[in-house]
Amino acid sequence: MTTTTALEALVRPGRYPRSSAYDPAWLLGLDMGPNPLWLLEDLARDLELTPGMRVLDLGSGKGATSVFLAREYGVDVVAADLWIAPEEAAAVFREAGVADRVEAVRAEAHALPFDEESFDAVVSIDAFEYFGTADGYLPYLVRFLRPGGQIGVATPGMTREVRDLGSIPGHIKDVVGWEALAWHTAEWWRFQWAITELVDVTSARLQEDGWRDWLLWARACAEREPGGSNQAVVEMLEADRGEFLSFALLTARRRQG
Repeated sequence: MTTTTALEALVRPGRYPRSSAYDPAWLLGLDMGPNPLWLLEDLARDLELTPGMRVLDLGSGKGATSVFLAREYGVDVVAADLWIAPEEAAAVFREAGVADRVEAVRAEAHALPFDEESFDAVVSIDAFEYFGTADGYLPYLVRFLRPGGQIGVATPGMTREVRDLGSIPGHIKDVVGWEALAWHTAEWWRFQWAITELVDVTSARLQEDGWRDWLLWARACAEREPGGSNQAVVEMLEADRGEFLSFALLTARRRQG
């Protein structure tokens, strides 16, 4: 597969009409996780994002999802990430023409520097698995949502729990090791959130053919940087063929009162 073909595969207007308007080379240049705009566009179908909302993009990386939120939904975004300098992200926002609607903040997910009830929505793409699986995390995060506020998460998921399988499947373990312990089924997430009685879970699903989207992204990354770790991800996904791997897409609303 040539680089051009790999890039062209990232433009899919039939399935992702909004994302397909974005230059895939620009998106790959901001790579910190697989197909973030596809995930966000799919997830947003289960959210109600309206112009003027204040949205926390938690684990925003180099800023692609924050640009998308501001442009496509007209929301005001706080882009919070621990690893990317705010100055670096702010440059992306200026170049994309959304600097007036997106603020870059360096923040650790367990010590968020925001006032309680200061957001209408929290969105997290390709990041929640690193900080959000602990039993007490959702109760902490919900404090920053206004009553009735929404949370939406897209995170690598499994069709079956590793605990039920008894081990991490070999083709996955060889590539990501223990990291797969944080990849859960949609139903695991539904229970984890619902049991708190702080939110009403509005959707919890595995992305349809999520492994195929992930594979298209990994192939494009591998073509862009031959010899890197992306080829191992390609081989993992080709071996899996959707038996275990997908993405979990979750949305909920903070309960009133």
